[in-house]
Amino acid sequence: MRTSLPLLAAVALALAGWAQGEVVATKGGEEAAGFGDCDGFFYQRTPPEGLPGQSGDQHVKICQKYNQEPRFATLYSTRDRIPLYAAFLYTGGGQSGEERWLVEPQIDDPENGLEGMMPEVEVTGSVDNLGSKQAVTADYVDSGYERGQLNPSSLHNGDHEIATYTLTNAVPLTPPLHEIWHWEIESLVGEALAPHCDNGKGLYLVSGAIPSTLKVKDKVSVPESLWLAACCDDGSKTWSLGFIKQATAENRLEDLTVEALEKTLHAGAQLFKNHCGQDRHDPKKLEEVHHAVKHVRAKEPVPQAKKSTTGQHTGTQPKEESGFLKKLFYFIVTPIFKLLKLVVYLVGYIVKYTFSLLWRLIQTIVGGVFTFIKGIATALLNVFVDVARVGVSILNGIAKNIYSVLMVTYKILSIPVNVILDIVSFPFYTLGAIPTVLRDIASGIGGLFLLAIDATTSIVTGLNYIVSHLAKRFLPKIYDA
Repeated sequence: MRTSLPLLAAVALALAGWAQGEVVATKGGEEAAGFGDCDGFFYQRTPPEGLPGQSGDQHVKICQKYNQEPRFATLYSTRDRIPLYAAFLYTGGGQSGEERWLVEPQIDDPENGLEGMMPEVEVTGSVDNLGSKQAVTADYVDSGYERGQLNPSSLHNGDHEIATYTLTNAVPLTPPLHEIWHWEIESLVGEALAPHCDNGKGLYLVSGAIPSTLKVKDKVSVPESLWLAACCDDGSKTWSLGFIKQATAENRLEDLTVEALEKTLHAGAQLFKNHCGQDRHDPKKLEEVHHAVKHVRAKEPVPQAKKSTTGQHTGTQPKEESGFLKKLFYFIVTPIFKLLKLVVYLVGYIVKYTFSLLWRLIQTIVGGVFTFIKGIATALLNVFVDVARVGVSILNGIAKNIYSVLMVTYKILSIPVNVILDIVSFPFYTLGAIPTVLRDIASGIGGLFLLAIDATTSIVTGLNYIVSHLAKRFLPKIYDA
């Protein structure tokens, strides 16, 4: 038992590495622009645009990988639990190998830690809500429908073929339709499309399904139509062609232009960027492709019997899935794997916390040293600034005093000489003018006195004249009387 556990753990890790499906965008997650490592399966690395169901959060983008290599891309509807389209390249058909259907745990339980596609039996019980957003094997058991591949395994070989056996690549098809669909796609691509595109090099294929309201077990939508679009670009010339059919065994795929197919799918849809290099379309090559397609359509379908891919069985799992090792893996290895994962997580957390603590301690020490150096530098700088400020103040005072002396000297020297002479001679002029002033005063007083005498004399003379005149006039009359 002790030797079996490490072996089974190694097997589990190996299985996880074999098949991977990278969920590029999930519900509630930020929408990615493309399909990550699987962008190369789209013409000019650009996924289709404007298809119904492509917007919103009820779909996931899956980069389907196997052996660490991308194999094809899938846009998966979590509402309808079927792929809306698959984008892939033609790798050449081969012998059909063993079917081992896989599921994508991250679609139903993004937090489970399981990466990539895994066999359903190995994740049952370890994934919460398995089947809540994707189809599982139980949905097909006794349902009358088979798991039809949008990207048929018959178009591939080797690892590319094995990678197609994932339930995220399957849609419910009736057994007759399932066989017809695989035969038609294999014949059209292998006999008509690939031979006219350098044997498949530069041939970009997108196949899709349009969901109907009919659901298998009220969960998985049955497609009402199936379609295929092809774009060939050999580097110099291009051509493109579309196909569509009602999801019944009686109907055959009918060819039409990609533009007409886009209008049928949804207004504004574009399957290939720049309409598959529309400016380099080669009508002659396209005519040859049409002729080859007509030749294939003229054939009677010869579907090959497929291995049991259906839910027609009664629910009995293959012998290898019901063996002792599978049960042991589920009941023992899975808990041990989770325990190891928890231990690794705890060790990682402790290491992270220790490094974080050491980093904070180093930051604190470095911060303290820088603070100390900054304080000393600031104090020394302040002393220097204060000394410099005092020196500048002293120099400023001396400069002001010198400036004042210079200004006084300048003002003294700038006074005119005649002004100085006038100031100096003013006392002498004043003293010399005193006698003249006294003389003028005396002359004025003398003149005033003489004026008074003249006035008195004039008055006496006038009175004398008047008296004499009166006397002369009246006295003779008195004498005469």
